Amino acid sequence: MKSVFILATILLISTIFPSCNTNKRAVNAPNKAPMSIPGPQVIIYQTTKDFSQLVPIIMSDDKKEIVSYPDIKDIYFKGTLAYPTLLHNGFFLDNRGIDKNVVFIKLSYEEYSKLARTPSAEELMSMITDTQPIRIMYSCGNRAAFKSIEEELNSKIDSGDFSGFTRIK
Repeated sequence: MKSVFILATILLISTIFPSCNTNKRAVNAPNKAPMSIPGPQVIIYQTTKDFSQLVPIIMSDDKKEIVSYPDIKDIYFKGTLAYPTLLHNGFFLDNRGIDKNVVFIKLSYEEYSKLARTPSAEELMSMITDTQPIRIMYSCGNRAAFKSIEEELNSKIDSGDFSGFTRIK
């Protein structure tokens, strides 16, 4: 009976210690996953015509409903109206937060900012100017990765080198 008790104790101890040791190794193991910096993505795009003064909203993939639109107070970037930044070759740098399903309404940023209230989704649906306004769109990584964003993007655009960017549309 005593030998069974000793054997059970040894078995229990031999299962506890290796599991503690395994945990310690996992903590000290190097992390091979790439680090990502949180923050807004850089989106550059060309449109079928000049929509740069108009407020963007985001539609569903099938363009049947609005999935995102700004409040009248949310159309600012760094304290000024969030007009996109004109880059070389007809590209724009987004300052609002758009994606491949962007459309533009007939109101300018200035007009939208002066509204008494944010329009409803139904009202905005009737203001859409074009359901396919994007000619080409790239995601260029995280905004924090750029030191001089306009200069760096213009350099890539001028050289036609979009490597490192992800084509969205």
